[in-house]
Amino acid sequence: MSQLKIRAALEAALASIKPDIDTAWQNAPYKPVTGREYQAAYLLPAAPNNHSMGDGSRQERGIFQINLMYPSGQGSATAAARAEMIAALFRRGASFTKGDVTVQIERTPEIADGREDGDRWMVPVKIRYFCNL
Repeated sequence: MSQLKIRAALEAALASIKPDIDTAWQNAPYKPVTGREYQAAYLLPAAPNNHSMGDGSRQERGIFQINLMYPSGQGSATAAARAEMIAALFRRGASFTKGDVTVQIERTPEIADGREDGDRWMVPVKIRYFCNL
């Protein structure tokens, strides 16, 4: 249940960014529209940390990765600006809550170099999170 709430908290935060763009969510149907930008969001859980024995507590960790997909040949500035907006929202120390689960951002998001991906310019943004349960 905690992974569902972690995903919901992070996806809701991403969806709150304005102006909004199309989003391809994991395992949900999405067909890119030629000439229109979109973002693809992935929750990549890592192995939990267990800091103590017997009390059942754990720390869920992982990466929330957003791949920004922009039409090729239009320069990199628009995708870079969107990446900066995402990094600002998911800044180090930010927290996002769903029900009784609070997800915290542990590091400044990583904006990777853009690269060609088919007919798109892709800019990956990695957001490292943790959640104490």
